[in-house]
Amino acid sequence: MAVKPNRPDESSVLEAERVDVKPPPMYRVLLLNDDYTPMDFVVAILQQVFAMNREKATQVMLQVHRSGAGTCGVFTREVADTKVAQVAELAAHHQHPLQCTMEPE
Repeated sequence: MAVKPNRPDESSVLEAERVDVKPPPMYRVLLLNDDYTPMDFVVAILQQVFAMNREKATQVMLQVHRSGAGTCGVFTREVADTKVAQVAELAAHHQHPLQCTMEPE
């Protein structure tokens, strides 16, 4: 008596459907210049919220000071929203008018 190998029917084999996934849209987070927020506070914000080293934070702070706005980073929408909110909260807590915005990349 011949024994058949234990194989599933070919009709029961499922193939994974290929789905092309696009990367999420990215958003640029910007700090805006004002005449009241101390430069040291801006550097501290960039280090704390955006994990920049002191040198990079100083470069971005000078860009904000000279150009009116400076890029803090590019993130997904949720991360950008969170970072903008963190900056607003810290600025308000320290009574500084520092503004942070985000725009589509």
